[in-house]
Amino acid sequence: GVVEACLLHMLRRRAAGFLRTDKVAALFTKVGKTYTVAGDICKKVQELLQQVESRKNQAGGQEPLKRQGSTTSKSPVLSPQAIKHIWVRTALIEKVLDKIVQYIVDNCSKYYEKEALLADPVCGPILASLLVGPCALEYTKLKTADHYWTDPSADELVQRHRIHGAHGRQDSPSKRPALGIRKRHSSGSSSEDRFAASAREYVESLHQNSRTHLLYGKNNVLVQPKDDLEAIPGYLSLHQATDSLTLKWTPNQLMNGTLGDSE
Repeated sequence: GVVEACLLHMLRRRAAGFLRTDKVAALFTKVGKTYTVAGDICKKVQELLQQVESRKNQAGGQEPLKRQGSTTSKSPVLSPQAIKHIWVRTALIEKVLDKIVQYIVDNCSKYYEKEALLADPVCGPILASLLVGPCALEYTKLKTADHYWTDPSADELVQRHRIHGAHGRQDSPSKRPALGIRKRHSSGSSSEDRFAASAREYVESLHQNSRTHLLYGKNNVLVQPKDDLEAIPGYLSLHQATDSLTLKWTPNQLMNGTLGDSE
């Protein structure tokens, strides 16, 4: 959707041609007449649209638009959102979207006004270069609307990083606190109980939920609180909410529910 908004910014009316209801389709079709890469995308999109239309005729309505389609059919099942952005989506999956945008930028005078985003000598090439990374990915399984619940849970990620990071801590076993002894001595300490409760709340916040989404987690990330203190290993995590990003770091001792002799 963002790429389409950039492509449609101050697009000339002549570039839209007769397909004014779908300006992105008109742009791709016109570019495809002089650029073979875009021409191949036009052919593939037309084939996909024909398959979707045939599915509608066979099933009689909304059934072909559902993701739970027939597994025996070889033609792809496209959601309404995929059909809405089928031109940019197809070019992205075929890994040629960056090349098509670069071609449009190089020939922007044919399609855009002078004040258009893609006609800008800086913003146009930047947009094309930003699409190189997404076009290098393999979109074998696109995320669905419920991807918050289908991703690996945060506690599984924590366990994975602890397993992989355990080898780096074997060289200093004396620094690891004895969990049982520490817990017995700290049972009467309100400060340590408070820290342990905050650790449990933090670990619970790592789990996937409808409010926040764990984007990245890494165990044994060293942080040096002061110049004269030794670096402390801890768990680093990046969380995404609806309107913000939150970066958290917690020492391993606090993650394990024990403080040891550290302040």
